[in-house]
Amino acid sequence: MTKIVINTCFGGFGISDAAIEKYHEFGGCNLPEYSSDIFRDDPTLVRVVEALGSKVASAKFARLKVVEIPDGTEWFISDYDGQEHVAERHNTWC
Repeated sequence: MTKIVINTCFGGFGISDAAIEKYHEFGGCNLPEYSSDIFRDDPTLVRVVEALGSKVASAKFARLKVVEIPDGTEWFISDYDGQEHVAERHNTWC
């Protein structure tokens, strides 16, 4: 299974200062300047959210959650006003 971190409330994705510290503690490097630019399937990010829990890992206007999808699924994150879900990528024709 592939694990992905998403934001489940309105407001937008963001990680807390405690999560940033834990990210570096776990050996993560190259954390982007803006947490919204981090790869959501980053194993270190997933580990941080699982270790700290949503309440501690989430920034002020976020509620992070780790979701699992089958390996090999082509996915993307879709959002409405910051509230996100993982969707399977598929073809569309017009």
